Amino acid sequence: MNISVRLFFGYFLVVGLAAWFVLYTFVKESEPSIRQATEESLVDSANLLAELAAGELAAGRIEDGAFAKAVAAALQRHPGAEIYGIKKDSVDLRITLTDARGIVVYDSAGQAQGKDFSKWNDVARVLRGEYGARQSRIDPNDPTTSVMHVAAPVRRDGQLIGVVSLAKPMTSIAPFVERATDRVRSSGLTLLLATALIGLVFTAWLSWSIHRLRDYARAVSEGQKAEPPSGGGRQLSELAQALATMREKLEGKQYVERYVQNLAHEMKSPLTAVIGAAEILEDELPPEDRRRFAASIGEQAGRLRDIIERMLQLARVEQLQAPGANVAVDFAELLNTAVADRQLALAARNLHCVIDAEPGININGDAFLLRQAVLNLLDNAIEFSPDGGEIALTLRSTAESAEIRIRDHGAGAPDYALAQLFNRFYSLPRPATGKKSTGLGLALVREVARLHGGEAGFANHPEGGGEALLTLALG
Repeated sequence: MNISVRLFFGYFLVVGLAAWFVLYTFVKESEPSIRQATEESLVDSANLLAELAAGELAAGRIEDGAFAKAVAAALQRHPGAEIYGIKKDSVDLRITLTDARGIVVYDSAGQAQGKDFSKWNDVARVLRGEYGARQSRIDPNDPTTSVMHVAAPVRRDGQLIGVVSLAKPMTSIAPFVERATDRVRSSGLTLLLATALIGLVFTAWLSWSIHRLRDYARAVSEGQKAEPPSGGGRQLSELAQALATMREKLEGKQYVERYVQNLAHEMKSPLTAVIGAAEILEDELPPEDRRRFAASIGEQAGRLRDIIERMLQLARVEQLQAPGANVAVDFAELLNTAVADRQLALAARNLHCVIDAEPGININGDAFLLRQAVLNLLDNAIEFSPDGGEIALTLRSTAESAEIRIRDHGAGAPDYALAQLFNRFYSLPRPATGKKSTGLGLALVREVARLHGGEAGFANHPEGGGEALLTLALG
């Protein structure tokens, strides 16, 4: 199980348990709260009825007086009330009156006259001068038959003359309890769903941030150029930046070590030739041999200079993450300029260039580096072309990129060399001289292509010769 799923389940478990606890508490408290509110209203009603019944109870005509008639009329009413969506169409009260001994003298239901209610808690407590209330079941085995009783003292001239008791069946408040419970459960379900959605969004965001860091680390481990990810929160951004700093330091160390090794290896041969020629020149030599060895020293020194210059240029380009300058470069014009710059080299070999460039192709990037890349490919084509041959330069565009092809009509490259042509210091002997170049030109072309969102390649043309391909992203 990955860390994102673990975080989601952990988050949902904590929030879900908290939500369940709150919902459980609300559901458990909803019915008691409604019962308490009902009891409070019954207390007011009982005390009001006690005052209304006091005169007739003292006069001994409570059963057929105005009080009894008013209660009977009230119980026949149909309120037609709608209380928050719940309809009430009857008066659900039972009123009993007892004398000072607890004997029932009036019952709105007409069932308990003459009975002794002095043992019931509601009446007994009021007779003792306390607040009296009780809750009893009509059927002891059925909780839905529960009835709430609230009693109040009936006084005349300060003397207790009786007790009025109001009975309210709990079935009348059951719809309110059920509705409250349903609403709490519905809100709880909505809360849990919202919590899950928030958890999924949070987990997806965190997973996205972690995956970007993972992809960045993989790209670094594979030697690819990659930008450290941004976003994902301050801590993740700081972690990405720390990884980038560590990468730069490690790469810098490895980069220097690798380049020193490569430079030492490539400089060994020309330095050996220079030292050998210098030692020979210390002896007495014929003028012709002296000139030959002096020319060899100059040639090898020039090669050393070219290696160092190309190394510095390639090192600068390899350290870039984006083009140093960003201007619109007309590539058709760039190809014409490159051919003009190499006119002397072309004339020396009696070579002819044919340019087939689609007009209006502009590439945003570093004009100098793009020019160097094209010149390196053109130099390579010149060196491998037979005297009097033709070099074809083609420029085409697709929806997303520009393609530059430079084809010579030489012998092409051996199959074993095709995969290595763009590696640093890899070079093939030139057909005209049999000598190798620095092996850094095509490596520079590849790095320039990378900086501009493209790639470089080389293949032998089906009709003979070799063809270099430079693909650059249009911008």
